[in-house]
Amino acid sequence: MSADDLALVDRFLEMMAAEAGASRNTLLAYRSDLKAAREGLGGALATADSEALKALPLQWQGLSSATVARRAAALRRFYAFLSEEGFRDDDPSSALPRPQQRRPLPKILSPDEVERLLRRAEELAEEHGGRALRNLALIELLYGSGLRASELCSLPRAAMARRKQPFLILRGKGDKERLVPVSERARQAVDGWLPHCPEQRWLFPGGKSHLSRVRLFQIVKALAADAGLAPDRVSPHVLRHAFATHLLSGGADLRALQALLGHSDIATTQIYTHVDSARLVELVNQRHPLARG
Repeated sequence: MSADDLALVDRFLEMMAAEAGASRNTLLAYRSDLKAAREGLGGALATADSEALKALPLQWQGLSSATVARRAAALRRFYAFLSEEGFRDDDPSSALPRPQQRRPLPKILSPDEVERLLRRAEELAEEHGGRALRNLALIELLYGSGLRASELCSLPRAAMARRKQPFLILRGKGDKERLVPVSERARQAVDGWLPHCPEQRWLFPGGKSHLSRVRLFQIVKALAADAGLAPDRVSPHVLRHAFATHLLSGGADLRALQALLGHSDIATTQIYTHVDSARLVELVNQRHPLARG
């Protein structure tokens, strides 16, 4: 980027970090998208007009709709920033496309399938101990607490120090703190693993640091295959979704679920925790004040 473009992008990213609370990964994605757009605009990013921006979608052909939407969103926010801060008199971003995205529904595991997975993890822990006890604790926390893979892998050993406390307070996505429940089963599984866990910072150590997300995915898929489930249907994220879906099916409040999952937007929770239409109809018929027997 030119010196002027670079300076403006830096100021934009500083604003996103300070005012919008954007995470490091989000900031890196914005910088990458703005750099790519600048190259597509022939080296002039901050001064591009509507006509120049209209040419970008032609260059984006072949990219996924999600990538196009992300790049267009980054540019819209950047030009809005330039306009609001007085660096230019107009906002040319209306020329950018607004692709319609349909977020796919996440993969589903039934309660019976989750129970099969947990039961197999328990059997292996009883037979082999050691790493199998660790794997049982991982699975119980994924399903019993709805943790993200990165949150689980980087869980400090000290987080589970208070034995009588039925919850964790952790710092998750976007550097936000939230309350996470710990089931009695998960607590017992962790207690079974702790005597075998090396005395160091992480609850699930791996290499020179904590267990990696890649290794966690491998553990979950191997355990799924061992339990007779298709490995491509099971992942840490699928177990987090099962936590949410099964709670919602059991009558959990959507706002409470939003807090437990750490979603900043309730719309994310609504998409993430879909339930079948038959249950929604039944809920209205049973709970609505005007429902008749």
